[in-house]
Amino acid sequence: MASAQAKLPVWVDIGLLPLINVALAFIVSGLLIAALGQDPFEATWIMLRGAFGYQEGLGYTFYYTTNFVFTGLAVAVAFHAGLFNIGGEGQAYIGGLGVALACLALDQYLPFVLLLPVCIVAAALFGAAWAYIPAYLQAKRGSHIVITTIMFNFIAASLMVYLLVNVLIQPGQMSPESREFATSAWLPHMHEVLGWFGFEVAQSPLNLSIVWALICCVLVWGLIWHTRWGYEIRAVGANMSAAVYAGMPPARIIIVTMCISGGLSGFVAINEIMGVHHKLLLDFAAGYGFTGIAVSLMGRNHPVGIILAGLLFGALYQGGAELAFENSAFTPDLIVVIQGLVVLFSGALSYMLRGPAERIYLALAAPGAVEA
Repeated sequence: MASAQAKLPVWVDIGLLPLINVALAFIVSGLLIAALGQDPFEATWIMLRGAFGYQEGLGYTFYYTTNFVFTGLAVAVAFHAGLFNIGGEGQAYIGGLGVALACLALDQYLPFVLLLPVCIVAAALFGAAWAYIPAYLQAKRGSHIVITTIMFNFIAASLMVYLLVNVLIQPGQMSPESREFATSAWLPHMHEVLGWFGFEVAQSPLNLSIVWALICCVLVWGLIWHTRWGYEIRAVGANMSAAVYAGMPPARIIIVTMCISGGLSGFVAINEIMGVHHKLLLDFAAGYGFTGIAVSLMGRNHPVGIILAGLLFGALYQGGAELAFENSAFTPDLIVVIQGLVVLFSGALSYMLRGPAERIYLALAAPGAVEA
């Protein structure tokens, strides 16, 4: 009876278990590094110093974290409805198309304060539109959301190649990219913003989109746990039959949820297109959509956990690049292996230790439960 009613406290489920999984990933990575004849402690120190040890590295870490927060939130919103959105990559890509079209059409006419909200809406609408088709096929035709979203990633990539090679390419150049936007479409970097207030920091790609990412975390938290829509989303994800019995329309909820998820993925383009590249180009999504799956799973689909998990993966990206730069023995492929181990233990094996943790918690909490 006690075991049936046992439930891990939040600090164990959301805090302790993910930390143990990450520690296991780093232990296995350390054994791999030692097997290659390198010092794992030195490698860890280089990665930490590269991610957090100086201002430019810290800026890059937060820049990567911003993208992971957007895609992690996208996966989390869909997951609460029982949907596994694998299409964040394609939705971010098409969101970039929306941002680029808005900038190319309006950057000569609108100031930044008016163009930014237009681009935010464009990113959300284009990302949501790309998620709508798989959502409709799931809700109305019974197609599996995992299969359709994966397929739409490839369709998005092919569509962007066609548009950038044949339609949006800047005349007179060979590289498949659009013209550079006017400065009114450039999102200010954080070192510029801090400079306005007298703080001098090193230059990095980090820009104001990180503020929008934090706002999105608050909005998702409010939506999922403090609105009727969020209750319906969680009800459909927990038990669709019960939701139907309660009068909730699952088809509409699935479609709306996937559109919200696609819109969140589209916000990656605000960071990449407006904040960094200032033009539309190929492959700017750079795998953020797929890494967002691990970020969401590790963060237990909660905005706070997603921020922390996104920071971890941002540190892995920046620290791994620093490690590969300082030690030629660590090739980019090896860095990807280390990142993959973290994804494995934090994502696919995230619940591996849950059973033992429950048994240990029961054993420790049993005397108190008997007295109660």
